[in-house]
Parts: sequence; structure tokens; C-alpha cells
Amino acid sequence: MDTDTVRSPAGNEAEGRRREQRGWYFYDWACSVYSTSVVTVFLGPYLTSVAEAAADADGFVHPLGIPVRAGSFFAYSISLSVILAVLVMPLVGAVADRTGRKKPLLAAAAYTGAAATTGMFFLDGDRYLLGGLLLVVANAAQAVAMMLYNSYLPQIAPPEERDAVSSRGWAFGYAAGALVLVLNLVLYTGHERFGLSEGMAVRICLASAGLWWGAFALVPLRRLRDRRAPAREPGKAGEAAALSGFRQLAATIRDMRGHPLTLAFLLAYLVYNDGIQTVITQASVYGSKELGLGQSTLIVAVLLVQVLAVAGALAMGRLARRYGAKRTILGSLVAWTLTLAAGYFLPAGAPMWFFVLASGIGLVLGGSQALSRSLFSHLVPPGKEAEYFSAYEVSDRGMSWLGPLLFGLTYQLTGSYRDAIISLVGFFVLGFALLARVPVRRAIADAGNPVPERI
Repeated sequence: MDTDTVRSPAGNEAEGRRREQRGWYFYDWACSVYSTSVVTVFLGPYLTSVAEAAADADGFVHPLGIPVRAGSFFAYSISLSVILAVLVMPLVGAVADRTGRKKPLLAAAAYTGAAATTGMFFLDGDRYLLGGLLLVVANAAQAVAMMLYNSYLPQIAPPEERDAVSSRGWAFGYAAGALVLVLNLVLYTGHERFGLSEGMAVRICLASAGLWWGAFALVPLRRLRDRRAPAREPGKAGEAAALSGFRQLAATIRDMRGHPLTLAFLLAYLVYNDGIQTVITQASVYGSKELGLGQSTLIVAVLLVQVLAVAGALAMGRLARRYGAKRTILGSLVAWTLTLAAGYFLPAGAPMWFFVLASGIGLVLGGSQALSRSLFSHLVPPGKEAEYFSAYEVSDRGMSWLGPLLFGLTYQLTGSYRDAIISLVGFFVLGFALLARVPVRRAIADAGNPVPERI
């Protein structure tokens, strides 16, 4: 028998796993364009302009009869979308765990988000309520889909492969974001040559992110496969799944009380990560409305962030190997604080200084988040990785509404985006203070894990 033409079961399993991994990478490729082009670059300034067009003489819009300053509407919509995502994620997660049918749920979440994003093409004139609704739906759907997407990682990669597989997915997302931003830049800056108005060019960029998301989501949905759920009592597979999800989350948090140092680190992370997420979503509004910068300048700035985030993550990884992850994260929080303080004093109409600010954000963005996740992994008791990281993700989303809310409220009360951006410094200062108090070596030992030589 020709052994070259017959594959062993182990060889078939490895090839099947690699096929799933390649499909898995493409979901990051598909959905990261939404985060980059829609949330970070185009939608904030554009939706704010639409809200301003609908505002009364005092600069307020009135959704559901509530007076809201037009410049705060985008930030409030982000907060509402996060609250909705936090309510939905435990429900969907429980159904996925009980039935083992993640793929249909991933498809539903992905195409709900893609459809809402594509619908942003119709966001013109003074349709700010339509824009807010589409943003809430798309952002919540993306959060649910990412939860399901991340939950595939332990199934498609053994422990020794997970770091590499996760990193490749992350790299695919940044590559897609940069590629589509270049295409957006060509369309936006050349809109007159294409016979398009500026607003139409923005709407095409928004809608194209939804089409990209939906088209490339087909790849993971074809290659990923569902696993049979663990045996349960007859008739219990989907019954009370929602309640089960919240019960599991509550049980995990109760278990964390037995590991108070792990809980202390998680609290610190939630505080400073909320600041990070708010900077990401509100920086383009600040650049557009306060500094008077054009959309093409914002696109180039975000491209700069995309490239430097990769370089910064690699550099901070090397720093962590030399100085330890905790010290490196603390250093990054100092850098975040200084960057925001510098942003407060940026002169209007000066793109070069905004690029310098974007460079500072890019250099600390990827590394501060990546090192936080890896440090948390040392604090998780063995055998409880899935449930602790589930609580980590839900808690992360659960806090990420506070920063945009503070940003929006500060602008509503002061009318100044400079005051709104400087208000975020508190997240980094408090996060630094909380993290500095966590004895991570003792926390790792208390969790029952071996303590690395340098941490």
C-alpha cells in the first residue's frame, strides 16, 4: 500500500483543525472593518453632523422627548449599545453552550450587524434617530458575534497552538482594517472625481463595511463546525437558557470572591480599559469637531494607529519579558495619561500634531490590551479558564458604557470637547492606582498557578 496516499486519522484531524483555523481567521478579517471604518473613523463625526442638522436653536435634539446636546448623541448611542450587548450576551452564550449550535447564532449576530451597517447608506439629512438605532443594533450584534467567535478558539486549537492562532486572527483584523481604510481614503479624497458629494462618499464607506462584513463572514461559516453539547437531561437543551446564562455568570463572580486578588486585577482592568475603549470611539469626533480636521486627516491618523499598534504590541511584549507585564502595563497607563493631557492642548487645524497624538495612541494601544489579557490568564484557577474569561468579556463590555457616558455628559454640561477628552484621564489614573496595589506574584500563587520568573 502506498503510504503517501493514505492519511492517518491524526493527520486528517490536524488538517481539519488547520482548515477551521484558517476559516476562523477570516471572521476577524470580516468584522474588524466595522470597528475601524465605521466606529473609529466615519460614523462619529458624520452622525454628529446629522444630529446637528436636526438640532434646535440651542443645539439640542430630543429623542423620545429627552433633551440631548447634538454633540453627545453618538457617545450616548455607544453607551446604549454596550448596555444592550451586556444584556444579550449571557442569553446567547447560554443557548450556545446548552445546544452546541454556535454557528447559527454566529451567523444571526454577524448578519444582523452587517445588515444594520449596510443600512447606514440611508443615513442622510436629519435622520439622526435612524443613525442611532442602526449604531445600537450593529454595535450590540458585533459584541455578541465576537463572544461566539472567541469561544471557538479552545475548540479549534490545542493549548500549545492558541497563542499563535489568536495572534494570527488579530493580525488578519488589523490588515483588513488598514486595507479598507486605504480604499476609503481613495474614495473620500477623490469623491468629486467620482461624481459624488462628500456625504454620499461617507455613506458608501459606511455601507461598504457592512457588505465586506457579510461577504467575508461566509468563509468562517462554511469552515467552522459545531460540536455536540455535553449530554443533558431530556428536554433541557434550550430550556431556561437565558436564566442559566445569568446564573453561571453570577456563580463565576461568587467563585472569584475566593480569589480576591484576581478580582482586584479585574477591577483595575475594567477601569482603565473603559478609558481605552472610549478614546478609540471618541477620538475622531474630537479631531473633527474640536480640532476642525478633515475626514481624510482622520483616516490617515487611524491608519497610523493600525500600523503602530502592531509595532507597539511587539515592543511592549519585549519590555514585558525584561521588566514584567505589570510594570509594563503601568508604564503604558502613564503614557495614556500623558497622551490625553497632550491631546487637551492640541491646536485646532494642525494635522501634524494630531498625527503625533495618533502615534502615541498606536504605540500603547495593542500592547496594553494584549498584556492585560495575558496577565489575567495567570490569575485564573486551573480548570476554570472558560468561565473566568467569559466573565472577563461580559464584565469588560459591562463597564465600557461608562466612559462614553462621561464623555457625553461632560460635553453636554460644558459644550467643550476638550473638557470631555480630559475627563477620561481619571480612568487611567484610577486604573493605575488599583493595578499598582495588586501583588500579582501572590495572586498567581493563590490561584494555584506556577509563578513566572518575571511577571
